[in-house]
Amino acid sequence: MAQQAPPHTPRLPRTARPGRPGRSERVVAMQPLPTHRLLLVYGLLATALVGLGARLAWLQVIDTQNLQNRARAIQTQSVAPLGKRRTIVDRNGRLVALDEQRFTLWAHPRYFNFPGDDPQKLRRPDEVASRLGAVLAQPSETLLQRMAGRPSGVKLGTDIDPETADRIRRLNISGIDLEAYPQRVYPQGSLFANLVGFLNLERVPQAGLEQSRNSDLQRNETTLRMRRGADGTPLPEGMAAGSLYGDDLRLQLTLDARLQQVTQKALHDQVKKWKAKRGAALVMDVRNGEMLALASVPTYDPNRFWSFNPGLFREWSVQDLYEPGSTFKPINLALALQEKAIQADGKVFDNGSLSIGGWPIFNHNRQGNGLIDFPTVLEASSNVAMVKAMGKVKRERFWQWLSTIGIDERPDTDLPGAVAGELKDRKTFISHPIEPAVAAFGQGFSLTPLKLAQLHAMLANGGRLVSPHITRGLRSGDALAPAPGGGGLQVLDPEVTKVVMGWMETVVANSKSLGIHIPGYRIGGKTGTAQKAERGMYIPGALITSFVGHLPIDDPRYVVLVVVDEPKGGNTYGSTVAAPVARKIIDALLVLEQLPPSDPKALGASRSKAANPSAG
Repeated sequence: MAQQAPPHTPRLPRTARPGRPGRSERVVAMQPLPTHRLLLVYGLLATALVGLGARLAWLQVIDTQNLQNRARAIQTQSVAPLGKRRTIVDRNGRLVALDEQRFTLWAHPRYFNFPGDDPQKLRRPDEVASRLGAVLAQPSETLLQRMAGRPSGVKLGTDIDPETADRIRRLNISGIDLEAYPQRVYPQGSLFANLVGFLNLERVPQAGLEQSRNSDLQRNETTLRMRRGADGTPLPEGMAAGSLYGDDLRLQLTLDARLQQVTQKALHDQVKKWKAKRGAALVMDVRNGEMLALASVPTYDPNRFWSFNPGLFREWSVQDLYEPGSTFKPINLALALQEKAIQADGKVFDNGSLSIGGWPIFNHNRQGNGLIDFPTVLEASSNVAMVKAMGKVKRERFWQWLSTIGIDERPDTDLPGAVAGELKDRKTFISHPIEPAVAAFGQGFSLTPLKLAQLHAMLANGGRLVSPHITRGLRSGDALAPAPGGGGLQVLDPEVTKVVMGWMETVVANSKSLGIHIPGYRIGGKTGTAQKAERGMYIPGALITSFVGHLPIDDPRYVVLVVVDEPKGGNTYGSTVAAPVARKIIDALLVLEQLPPSDPKALGASRSKAANPSAG
């Protein structure tokens, strides 16, 4: 059976393409797509639409704050505060500490371009170095060496003053940036270093008022935020109320830079002359406790603190204890008068030595003075007479008085680091007779020079215990705070202190060799030469010499205390070492404070005699 041929698939006719005769195009017949492919495409599109909707919902609802913050970051410029500090001035407005603007110079060699250059032109580092070197007063080779091989972020200098920075800006060199920062400057140098302290290179307070009053010295500065338009123009509505407020508060001291300078120089010269370990001098207004001067040597320059021994950064006159010796005798006599254990016109017999509980006690010259009154007790500085006079005060009351006037308490003061003194406990003081005996002439307990000045101010102001301080508070602009009125806790009877002040005046009036007597002025004083104790033991040959003065006696206003630690050589006494410093301070104080003489006639006679020595 013959095999049948397969059916022949018909061919569609070819149609000729336009412009191409004899050519035809194949036509493919349309066929329906599979259903599963349509569903797959539809699912993908639906999923994409759902994703876009979810993303839109996320951006509009969930991530709104983040997007808003990012937009604000682009639209808003933030200027962080420099962290400036408030200025410190003395009682008369003289600058003591202030912040000055300084600059760090940065170079970016990849962007170097001069004014007038084509924007695409790149200047060589040596061309820039030659121009900057003239302004910075540095060799251009040095600047070029710093920039060698570095495309950006090269520090060319720091501590650049505003004038030099302005000259650099006028060069208009692209690729040069100036970064501003504040630098603490102390115009008075070492004059107030012992009290004001300093900031380290990281601007962290390290000592003095800079540390203790840190919160008061920090300016109220806020981060400045300014909104900008699309073209970068600042928009005023973006600035919060008070953004441009300027903090012009200044911390005013009670100290007088003029008197401080005289005090420090006189003290320095005397410490150097006697090869002493150190010295301190204090001048206090007895009416309100203001310190007009508080100097100590050796000292340091806070502008170059890194060059000095850190041990100098503390003020020893308010932090170190010592036994005051004879300068405490007037205070003890006031306590005895207050207790009515002695009388103002009383006398005591001084035989030169005595024994208390088996312990011998002598006068400094081991000689007796016989029957003497109390002005002579102070003038002769008799230890024996003081022991006998204070022996009339009950031991319990003596200890109670020493505690009442705050020997063992920290003084109420703004002076940084002030400490309490040391006083034997009540039981030891009462049960051991030698304790009140040595306390009678200022030994066996310890205090700071600051505390001693406070107690002598109590004698001068009529018995009030005022708080020693060196600040008057914050003032705005150029305004200065007036001196505060008197205050303080009334401790002693004013009549009692008046008697003791008269006795101290006798000491100065009858001791012309002391060098404190000034014709026409009534001045009281007392010297002190005490053994130096350390850890309860007296150091052989080590002395602390001191002098305390009051003026004027008829209207007491000031106490001057000078303490010189461990002077070397012979004839080292309060009268020879400390008193000459006090005299120079008193001379300056009379002039600066314009104190009128108590006896103008005596002053006039003295001046006439000085002008015409041959007369009389």
